Amino acid sequence: MTDSYDLVVIGAGSGGVRAARMAATYGARVAVVEEFRVGGTCVIRGCVPKKLYVYASRFHDLFDIAPSFGWQVEASFDWPTLVANKEKEITRLEAAYTANLEKPGVKIIRDRAVVTGPNSVRLVGEGRELNARYILIATGGRPHIPHIPGAELGITSNEVFDLPVLPRSILIEGGGYIAVEFATILAGLGVDTTLVYRGDCILRGFDQDMRRGLEAGLIDRGVRLIYQTTIASLARQGDEVAATFSDGVTAPFGAVMFATGRTPNVRGLGLESAGVELTATGAIAVDAFSRSSVPSIYAVGDVTGRAQLTPVAIREGWYFAETVFNDNPQAVDHSLIPTAVFSEPEIGVIGLTEPEAATHGDIDVYLARFRPMMNTLSSRTERMVLKLITEKDGGRVLGCHILGPGAAEMIQLVAIPMGMGASKADFDRAMALHPSAAEELVTFKAPSYVYRGGEKVGG
Repeated sequence: MTDSYDLVVIGAGSGGVRAARMAATYGARVAVVEEFRVGGTCVIRGCVPKKLYVYASRFHDLFDIAPSFGWQVEASFDWPTLVANKEKEITRLEAAYTANLEKPGVKIIRDRAVVTGPNSVRLVGEGRELNARYILIATGGRPHIPHIPGAELGITSNEVFDLPVLPRSILIEGGGYIAVEFATILAGLGVDTTLVYRGDCILRGFDQDMRRGLEAGLIDRGVRLIYQTTIASLARQGDEVAATFSDGVTAPFGAVMFATGRTPNVRGLGLESAGVELTATGAIAVDAFSRSSVPSIYAVGDVTGRAQLTPVAIREGWYFAETVFNDNPQAVDHSLIPTAVFSEPEIGVIGLTEPEAATHGDIDVYLARFRPMMNTLSSRTERMVLKLITEKDGGRVLGCHILGPGAAEMIQLVAIPMGMGASKADFDRAMALHPSAAEELVTFKAPSYVYRGGEKVGG
């Protein structure tokens, strides 16, 4: 038996769900094929459970400074309680996502889908074919696992949320978002945490002040950092995993986690049978409207290798539906995307880094470092960092970088004026809200240093 649809979406993550729901509201007959759970990486084993675990880990810091505010706290942590409550919440969210699809009439098919042609999809479990005027690939990404001996002994961000017990120690390989966030989480929950990274500092591509500020914060929290080293092999050693590093040193750990990036989830989708072109990194090559090399096949989200962020996938899914099913062509602007690292300290950034901005012409850099007010009654010396990068002489704001409490919430609001092309003068017109950390962004009087002709002056 063959069923026909206007749109078949493969993958019920954030991008696929938004595209399906919007297309259905525009009158399309839509089916979503999902082999795991509705909600995708973000809801089930990504941003949502990650942020919940970050909250859990931060209680350690709060308990640490509580005595300076007059509180005496005795606390203990129970991992199974956190895991169970996390599961309750993502189950609730999955039900909400499912309801949002079913309400406009989207058919949810629990199966694995394989593309068999420009307008056809085979359901592997049921063994039947679906015909579709359009096919949308929204299968996201999957953790990259290094090709080393014993790699099967390691875990990834897929498994770490549901470990039966917390390990006494963990080795995390990687230096990006996932690596530093889980280093924060696990160290905060009492796990002896080591991070090993092939580079010379975490968060490659971020502004240097953010990188070094977070580095100091992780060290303050007891995270050991090993740079310019990789894991060469893993081996079982009793109840532990012995990691041999690229420098020949071997050490045992309770668990080893790979956070070495994510790759587009295209394996086994049958894209070659339809002639869909991939990029050099294995992502689906798409144009500004998310259309692949095959006119009837589109792709959104992490599988395209563009910006691997949930809100980007949602926007791409929405604009796909507008373009294809509402006769309203929309292309997502990927040039100005706010992003956050939910580490401790937290990072929020938007726009250009200092070196990037310096290649665009003469710029002014405003920089503030100070202790967060929360810590001023305690002995903690951690610094908050706020950096504003503008065109010279009060010109357009090119970048904003924040390290410290509330960085993510602040950067979301900064994204609004920056998206409107705001200048330093526009920021200056805003009245400061005192006492707050964010007031620093509108009270900078003079640049901390400048770049003229590509050369740094002062600072």
